[in-house]
Amino acid sequence: MITQDDYQWLFRKSPAMATSIAEDGVYLDINDTMLDRLGYTREEMVGRCPEDFTTPESAARVRDELKPTLRRTGKLENKPISFVTKSGDVVDCTSNAIVEFDQKGEFLRTVAMYAEISDQARANFKYRTLYRATPAMLHTVDGDGLIVTVTDHWLQKLGFRREQVVGRPITDFFSDRDSKYYADGRLSDLISDGDFNNLERQMIAKDGTVLDLVMSAISHRDKDGNVDRMLVASKDVTERRKAERALRRTLGENARLREELEQERDYLREEVNVSMNFGRIVGTSPALRRMMKKVEAVAETPANALIQGESGVGKELVAHAIHVQSPRAEGPLVKVNCASIPKELFESEFFGHVKGAFTGAHRDRIGRFQLADGGSLFLDEVGEIPMELQGKLLRVLQESEFERVGDDVTRSVDVRVIAATNRDLEKLIINGEFREDLFYRLSVFPIDVPALRERGEDIVQLAQHFLEQTCMDFGREGLTLTRTQTVNLRSYNWPGNVRELKNVIERAVILSTGKVLRLDLSMPGLKIDIDTVADVATANDEVMSEKDMKELQKRNLEKALEQANWKVSGAGGAAELLGVRPTTLADRIRTYKLKRPAPR
Repeated sequence: MITQDDYQWLFRKSPAMATSIAEDGVYLDINDTMLDRLGYTREEMVGRCPEDFTTPESAARVRDELKPTLRRTGKLENKPISFVTKSGDVVDCTSNAIVEFDQKGEFLRTVAMYAEISDQARANFKYRTLYRATPAMLHTVDGDGLIVTVTDHWLQKLGFRREQVVGRPITDFFSDRDSKYYADGRLSDLISDGDFNNLERQMIAKDGTVLDLVMSAISHRDKDGNVDRMLVASKDVTERRKAERALRRTLGENARLREELEQERDYLREEVNVSMNFGRIVGTSPALRRMMKKVEAVAETPANALIQGESGVGKELVAHAIHVQSPRAEGPLVKVNCASIPKELFESEFFGHVKGAFTGAHRDRIGRFQLADGGSLFLDEVGEIPMELQGKLLRVLQESEFERVGDDVTRSVDVRVIAATNRDLEKLIINGEFREDLFYRLSVFPIDVPALRERGEDIVQLAQHFLEQTCMDFGREGLTLTRTQTVNLRSYNWPGNVRELKNVIERAVILSTGKVLRLDLSMPGLKIDIDTVADVATANDEVMSEKDMKELQKRNLEKALEQANWKVSGAGGAAELLGVRPTTLADRIRTYKLKRPAPR
């Protein structure tokens, strides 16, 4: 049985250099061969660390690589280490070490054996030194994907120390996405397949920074053809990927803004089309024909136009007619309601703004002038623009240039301005509420739109047009105007002009439940239409009582007398209108006790 003394004698007399190291990393014993080669006594070495007897490079390797590997794996195999003799000579060696434990699993010692290396080994050692110092991001893994060594540049990029990475799986340093991808044997498959080129992977630095890398590898195979080493070179493309992502975001934002611009332009076109009843001007009255001659004359020119007229006469429709008959018809027609713009947003609405120009400016915005570039800009209710803001509008009209709010870039536009107002701008100029120079810039060619009451023969034509359009829009069967209804429409003054007429027809269609238009319900101020009452009863298959018939006859007599100015007989008298004899009419007047109203 070998005793402890025998073990010590064998250890010290071994022909190979050997040391015994305690758990705290200091020498317990050094054999005679090691002492003879280094020139030290046992007393000079016992109790000191191996790093005290190595070159600075090997001392760092012992601390950063060999000790961490030994703690994790319990052994070292052919690790290079360089000792320094007492006389100053360098002895290059390879080290093999194992950790010894007792039967209870308690640490006893680490035994390390050293072999002085050959010239080839020295060349390999020099290669390892150059490997670490190379200014490239390299790492080497074994067949199981455990890190064997890494370059200093690799450590610098990821922010780790060497002892924190050697011996660990390379996947420990991958992003969560890539770590999950290489789970379940995929890493082993990648290594066994051997060389690869330009694989995109992500690694996580110690501070949490995500690095985008492109990796390529060459592999070494053992005598059985299995990959036992793989050298991996990584190229950091993080900044390039950031730039690419930023470019994609910018391009995406540009595409989004372009789409928004197109949508907004389409929306504004549709808004103008809807408000202008799809561009159709209805009527043949002399007043309307005179106006249309002016529209046709100015449409072919680039001149600005000022459309004047009462509210509701259809100034928007005239602006649309000018645009569609002009060379700019293929361009946009953009409408701005000047009265609806808050004073503080006037510049932004007209000229646009850049992100951050003011509170609430969360992104760049295109102004109406830029939207209308190449087309026409319709300034509705231009007389409502505040005096202090009219100069900004005048400048763009004069110079065709503007700047967005918060931007110093001057932009040029090609826009034809069509303005409209229901106010007397010349009176506003006298009162100091409108700039004279702006008025002359806008009113190069003024157009007065006639009121509906001045277009007598157009009223019925417009009413019929609105009736057909409304029935179609509401999904109703066609309704018609009666002769009495047309008389009532023409006799009304229409203070709200065409807009009021359109509203009246739409209300009548909504309120009519049968096949007859109930204009009397949408215009309470008109006298009851006798024809309509009878038609409603007939259409609803109702039987009228004697009382209803008498009331109907009474109202019919009143209407005939009113139209004849209470003339009973003769040409144009009520009897002639009713088709009865004057004596019969006189009896009925007495029966219903009808009396001519007193003069006002």
